[in-house]
Formats: sequence, structure tokens, C-alpha cells
Amino acid sequence: MATRKRCRVSCLLGLLLSALVGVTSGAELSFTLEPSDIIAVQEQPLMLHCQVEGIPPITTQWRRNGMLLLEDHNYAMFVNGSLLIGWFQRTKLDGSSDEGDYECVAQNSFGLVVSRRARVQAATMADFHVQPQSVRAEESGVCRFQCQIHGLPEPAISWEKDGEEVDTEDERYTLLPTGVLQITGLRPEDSGVFHCVAHNSAGVKRSAAARLTVSGSQSSVYKEPMILVGPENLTLTVHQTAILECVATGYPRPIVSWSRLDGRPIGVEGIQVLGTGNLMISDVRVQHSGVYVCAANKPGTRVRRTAQGRLVVQAPAEFVHPPQSIARPAGTTAVFTCQAQGEPVPQLTWLKNGQILEPGGHVKLRNNNSTLTIYGISPEDEAIYQCIAENSAGSIQASARLTVLWADGLPGAPGLVRADPLSPNAIQLSWKQPGQNTQDIIGYVLHIRKTADPIEMEYQEAVSKSTLQQVVGDLEPSTSYTFYVKAYTSRGASKPSDHVVESTPGEVPAPPTLFTKVVNSTTVLAVWEPSGKMGQHEGFRLYYRKVHSFPFTGPLTFTRNVTQYNITQLDPALVYEVKVLAFNQHGDGNATLRFISLKEAMERSGDCPFTGTPCALNTPCDCVKDEPSKTSTTGIIIGIHIGVTCIIFCVLFLMFGYRGRLMMCKTVQDRLATPPAGRSGALDPSQGAVSLNGVSRASGEGNGGIVGKSRAETKELEQLFPGRHRGLMVEGVASCPLDETQMSTLPLDDFSLVEEGETQFREPPAEGRGTSGQQGEG
Repeated sequence: MATRKRCRVSCLLGLLLSALVGVTSGAELSFTLEPSDIIAVQEQPLMLHCQVEGIPPITTQWRRNGMLLLEDHNYAMFVNGSLLIGWFQRTKLDGSSDEGDYECVAQNSFGLVVSRRARVQAATMADFHVQPQSVRAEESGVCRFQCQIHGLPEPAISWEKDGEEVDTEDERYTLLPTGVLQITGLRPEDSGVFHCVAHNSAGVKRSAAARLTVSGSQSSVYKEPMILVGPENLTLTVHQTAILECVATGYPRPIVSWSRLDGRPIGVEGIQVLGTGNLMISDVRVQHSGVYVCAANKPGTRVRRTAQGRLVVQAPAEFVHPPQSIARPAGTTAVFTCQAQGEPVPQLTWLKNGQILEPGGHVKLRNNNSTLTIYGISPEDEAIYQCIAENSAGSIQASARLTVLWADGLPGAPGLVRADPLSPNAIQLSWKQPGQNTQDIIGYVLHIRKTADPIEMEYQEAVSKSTLQQVVGDLEPSTSYTFYVKAYTSRGASKPSDHVVESTPGEVPAPPTLFTKVVNSTTVLAVWEPSGKMGQHEGFRLYYRKVHSFPFTGPLTFTRNVTQYNITQLDPALVYEVKVLAFNQHGDGNATLRFISLKEAMERSGDCPFTGTPCALNTPCDCVKDEPSKTSTTGIIIGIHIGVTCIIFCVLFLMFGYRGRLMMCKTVQDRLATPPAGRSGALDPSQGAVSLNGVSRASGEGNGGIVGKSRAETKELEQLFPGRHRGLMVEGVASCPLDETQMSTLPLDDFSLVEEGETQFREPPAEGRGTSGQQGEG
């Protein structure tokens, strides 16, 4: 569709409506305190906090897993919005549970908002799924014990040796928060029985026993560096602590170093080395994500062993641009924008008064749900809208209120909307004036869109209040359009009229491009190319006829993939008219016309029109059917001489002031009728024409001349050859040579020299009729 100036109603009437656009402050609800994720202790009370502000009265309720909670002996809701669970149970007798996702719901007269989801889980402690194993090691060597256990909250791990807590003040003992105990520089007194102890709010558990046996002194034999334990892949949330373990052995003891695989520096802030090679990153951030490489180097050499692990740091969702409350006049468009960031990228969800907002109709979500657009708002759209951003690291919410401004005394909706197709590109829309409050109408706005397009593709046209109809142009053929109309005042817009759907009619194809080529004296090749400017074509129709004969031969119908045809059995002495048109289901398009003279085309190409064979070079062409060649060089020169003589006498007439129409003199005609010796080939009685200055002219024999023909036929020639017939002598107008580059040769029997009046031209001087050499000098 061609470019047009299209603007929304708010653009067209922005100055008139700007006073109505604003935000009603203080009417929104907003949370000052939202519930947090909690790990609850079995059979202990639990408090979930919620505080909200806004215009009272405000009521608060709670949902668990989307279902409304009712107050009973176990659930108490406080005036400030908090919820008390008096006796938290993971599994109740009826099979229900106090675990789940909790939401605080607040409502006042302006709408409803829902807090972020808070996950409540019971504190648990599972059994150890990795138990410490007994170890036998050499003196001065390295020992490592590990245990792992799942629990909520994450259990804290400690170690006991022979029933006593391990002395972590000894720098040879490294206790990692992951539940790993490392002992370096082993001594005989380190031998003993070790236990892993896990404890959290759900209780305390002790692992199975593992014995450490330290034997003899270490051999001084060289040992290649080796990494016993490398860093594991970790996924953490920002502000947690990352422990990357690396335990290496060898003799002499290898040196442990750390680097990042991407070459970026690890930095020093929050970085600490635990024991002989463990890397601890406190308060991790997203920029700490990456692959970390632990390297064990033999001192003084380049011999090294490496191990690597990936650290992924997630960040909870946070708003970059939360939605803002807005007020808009009824009938206009409201847009809310919500942008959030986090790792991984948060998913956005919209709520309307606490219920998930499903797009459709006049409500659209775009740009990965970051833009909420409501078209043609009405009082039913007035609500509190919330944007919830959530990823695996957490969720966050923000709310905004839409206020729909609706002024009293607005006009009713326009009625009796009607759409009438005018052409493949235009539809006329008409409507009736609203039934009430019409005195303040300042104009109408037409809402237009393709029926198949989404509503956001709608555009508008504003029209004066003095008209109740408008031609909508620049449309596409064979396309369905939907229309409705609104009346506008300085206070706002009316409700929309009923929608009307109408389709533009189809479009016939544009004329194809036509080319013609003479194949031989009786055959013409017609070649055409379709045009893509208008409707699609289904096929072509070809017509041809002798000029001025009626009717056309045809149509010859071709499919869309056929683009040429040989027209055969033509008369080589006549001029033919050829036309081609394209058609489709909507009808025939305009035709393209061409005129072709087989005889003249053959003469220009050097072929004989009767045989179709080329004439030999430097030899006269035998172009007379069944007649020997009679044309000579002398005859050609005499013909040129006669033409020059005629032109000289015409100039003399002008110099002596004669007025009137100039005609070819009778003397010239007499000469043409009785050619001198050597010109016997210049006149062909069978053809009834002579060659004068290279232009064939009829002899006036029979009824082949123009004298006596009707003016209607003359006008027909003018239509066939607009602006190009001035060279013909029609009804006494002096003739000039035809411009053969502009038109095809016309039938020879349609034209003749006309004798008018009794004016005689004086015989030219005898010396003017010289030899060919003298003529060349003239």
C-alpha cells in the first residue's frame, strides 16, 4: 500500500485532548512490604509479612498455590496484612500441606494487586548420600575426606576426630563449606577416626566413620604433579559464596595457580585462597561467571597439569523500567512498558486486577511481553495492571493503574455505517450523525484496517464535521477491509460505531508489452511480455486483421506461460493490425496494438517479399513476382531528378508570393505516366505505383485514391496514427516523405496524389536532366 499520512486519534486531536491526559495520584495500591521465601520449622509458628498502602478502605487476603486461604484455627490474618500460620505442618492428616507458593492480595475501590510469590518450604534433613571413606597416606602427604547431604536450609558441615571437633586453627586442616576436609603435610598424630556432622533447623546427623592411617616417611623419589580433585561445575545466586576446590600431589610439592579460560583477570576483591590451592569467591556477581582453570606446576619447570570447572552466577529479576500509572480519554490507546533484567533473562507476565491477562481483541502484548497496548479503551479497561518478572533466581512485581477519562455529554456512536466499493483501490464510507449531543462535535475519525491484519495495524483518517461520507483511497484490490467511525468533541470521543466489512473489487491485468518480427513474406512472429503493474494475469488473447477490415481474427487464447505465436498465411502486400491483451477472473485488460507491413519490412531487411530470400550483395534485387528485373540505375537517377525539380518549383512559388495550397503539378504526373527511355522499370502497372524520392505512392487508379473517401475514414487514420499522418497528402494537402522510423507502411491502395486546379508547372531546363554524374553534383 502506498505511503499515506496516517496518525492516531491522539495525534490528530492531541491539542484538544491534552488537558484530559494525566495520572490520578494516590489512588493506586502498592506494597511497602512483600512476603519472602521462607524455610519453616515443622510444628512451629510461621509469620508471612505483607504491608500495602493506598486509599482506604483496603482489604487483604492470601492465596496458597493460587487458591484463596480462609481464616481458621491455623490461619490468622492481621489488620496490617500479615499472615500467621500457628502450627506449620509439612503433611497434615487430610493430606494437605502448609508448603507452597503464597501471595498477598490487596484490593480497594480502584482495583486489585497481588504480591510476589513467596515459596514456603519445610526444613528437612535427608540421609548422607556421600559418606567419608577411610584413607591410607604417607607422612607429609595429602589427605581428603568428603561427605554430602541434602537439606533445607543447606546443612552446615563440621568434622570430628576421635569424637572431638577438629581443630580448624591448625593451618594444615582446611574445612570447606561444601563439606570437604583437607589435611596437608600429614603427620603420624593425624591418624584417627573421622566423622562428618551435618546440622540445620531440622536437626543433626552424623555420618559413618572413616579412618586415616599415616604410614612412614615420604620417599624422596620424584613424582609428576597430579590433580587429585579439580573444581566442580557450580550454579549459584548472586551474593552467595563460591568454593572452587583443587587438590594436587607430587614431589616436590606442586604449586597451584588459578586463571580464567577467557583470559579475563580473576581480580582480588572478595577472592581468597583456602589451604594450599582452593579458590573462594565471596559475594559472587554475574561477572564472576566463567570457566576457571586450576593448574599444578612442578617448581622451577613448565611441567603442569590442569583441571577446570564452570561457575554460573544467576541474578534475580529486577526492573529497569517498571510500568507507570496513566490516565487516557475513552477511545484512545493506552500503552504500558515493563523492562526487567536478570540472569537468566526474566519472563514477563501481566495481570489485570490479579488475574492473568490474556492478549486478544483490542489488547496486545509485544516485544517479549515488555509492551502492553490497549486500543480503543473503555471504562471496562480501567483496572490495576501488574508486570511480574520471574526467573529461576526469583521474581519481582510492579503495578500501575489505568484511568479511563469519560466526560459527560459526549455524543453517541455514529450510526448506519456503510461501505460501497468504487474501484479496486477505493471504497466510499458513509454514516449517520449520532442521535444525541451532536452540537459539540468537531469532526469524525475513520478507523481503517485490513480485516486479516491485527488491530495494531489500524490507521485513521480525520474528516470534517460537515461531511458524513468519505472516499477511502489507496487500497489494495481484492482485499477485505474493516471500518468503524467515532465522533470527537473537545472533551473526548464517542463510542465506536458498529464495524462494517467490505472488500475491494478485483483488478484486470495491465496491458502486456508487444513486439512483432517479420519471419517471411507471409508470417509474422508476435512476442509479448506480461506487466506486473496491476492484477495478476491468467492468460492472453491475440487478435489480428488487415487494416480497416472488420472484424478481427481471433481471439486466439493462450495460457499464462505462453508468450509468443506465429501468425501465418498473411498477404505480403497489406498492412496488418495485431493486438494482445491479458485477462484474469475479473475480465480482459486493455490491449496493446502494433501495425506491421510485411512488404516494407522485407524491403528494409533486404529480402524479397515474395520469396523471403535475401538479395545478393552488389546485385539488383528481383522484387517483382514472376517478372524479370527492369530497374536500372538511369531510372533511379531520373526519379530523383524529377523530385528535386518539383521541390525547386515549390520554392519559386513561395518566393513570388503565391498563396494557397501547394499540390504536385500535373506535369509531374504526366512525366510519371510516360517515363522516358531507360525508365521502363520505374512504373509497375501490376502494382499501380511509382518510386518517388524513396516513397511509394498510389497512382490514383481505380478507387484507391483518397479523393471521394469520407472524412470519417480520415479521422480513423488520425486515431490510428496520431501526430504521424501529416506527411500524407489528404484532400489536397501537399505530401512529404513519410518518416519510416515512426510508423509501419500503410496499404498502398489507400493513398494517391490528388490533382487540384489547373496550375501548370513550367518544364525544367533541359540541362537539368543530366547524367548521373551531373545529378550527383546537384
